[in-house]
Amino acid sequence: MATTEAEMELSIGDVAGRTGLSVHALRYYEREGLLLSPRVPRGSGGHRRYTPEDVRWLEICLRLRASGMPLAEIRRYAELVREGPGNEKERLELLRAQQRRVEDQLAELSECLEIIGHKVVVYEQAVADGTAQDLWDVTAPQLASADCGAAHDSALS
Repeated sequence: MATTEAEMELSIGDVAGRTGLSVHALRYYEREGLLLSPRVPRGSGGHRRYTPEDVRWLEICLRLRASGMPLAEIRRYAELVREGPGNEKERLELLRAQQRRVEDQLAELSECLEIIGHKVVVYEQAVADGTAQDLWDVTAPQLASADCGAAHDSALS
């Protein structure tokens, strides 16, 4: 039995449930021109009717947004996609710029993780040795050696 076009239509509530966006956010995304279609089609009762393709597009937009891409750039990307073939180089540049930003974020987070990992080792050892009470105790003369380890590691402590 073939699925009819009407059976593939989704209400705004359905899309909200599938994407995790609120109904208000979906309306905002539409107003801001972030969807593939400049206007979401309406059903006979005037209610918005989305397609599975709209959901897939929204999932891409959500990933771009979660990666820190500004809404203005997501809007531009959506405009380019709506325009159709011929602007792939501009789309690629938008995506490459975001890729570079995410790579920079990952490098920074990797440095943060390294520092946190070092601190975990320092604290685990201090807890095991029974010396944890001296960690970051500014009144203890051994602060530099207890929590920081070697002098050059002080930034990591």
